Amino acid sequence: MNINNTNKYTKLFLGIIFDALGYVSFIIPGIGEFSDIVWAPASAWLMTKLYKGRTGKIAAVFSFIEEALPGLDIIPSFTLMWFYTYVFSDQAKSDQVMPK
Repeated sequence: MNINNTNKYTKLFLGIIFDALGYVSFIIPGIGEFSDIVWAPASAWLMTKLYKGRTGKIAAVFSFIEEALPGLDIIPSFTLMWFYTYVFSDQAKSDQVMPK
């Protein structure tokens, strides 16, 4: 699965979908923490596939911890990573000044 080279808005859309999947434990009673046991490693893996390099690995660890710990599912880690990558990072700022 190579989704690293996809359009940045496609990554945003996928990130919103993945964040919504992380909210399933809040929406469906009875699934609760069991879904987090399955989703935490899956979200970390997906994060490494969406964002390569050191920042992707750090985001994957953050995503795993955020999904594994109870009560932190509310953090939209995929969407935050998209904003970091394409809005706030130094690379995003230099792309705005000198487009490719």
